Amino acid sequence: MDLSFEWGDTPACNTGWPDVIDSPVFEIKDVPEGTQKLKFSLKDLDAPGFSHGGGTISYDAETLIDAGAFTYKGPCPPNGKHEYQWTMTALDFYGDKLGTAKAVRFFPE
Repeated sequence: MDLSFEWGDTPACNTGWPDVIDSPVFEIKDVPEGTQKLKFSLKDLDAPGFSHGGGTISYDAETLIDAGAFTYKGPCPPNGKHEYQWTMTALDFYGDKLGTAKAVRFFPE
């Protein structure tokens, strides 16, 4: 699987206390056959103990996941840039994992 994303209109935050915001646009490729759902989660690689959450959406063979498909705690480094990693997990009808993809970017860019 392949995953990429753009922060797009993600609001800037430097307080260390993120707001709940709409997810960015994701471009995906090579999703395994049988995938029924996609689970997204965000991790701050510079503050790995902080959970930004994510969301799970139904999958219908699309290659572009629109902004706002789910909400999560937005990137909010308290100072400077942090490196963030989105993880996307493909799930079948029963919730079993079919594959995983990751994409990393700095915020702010």
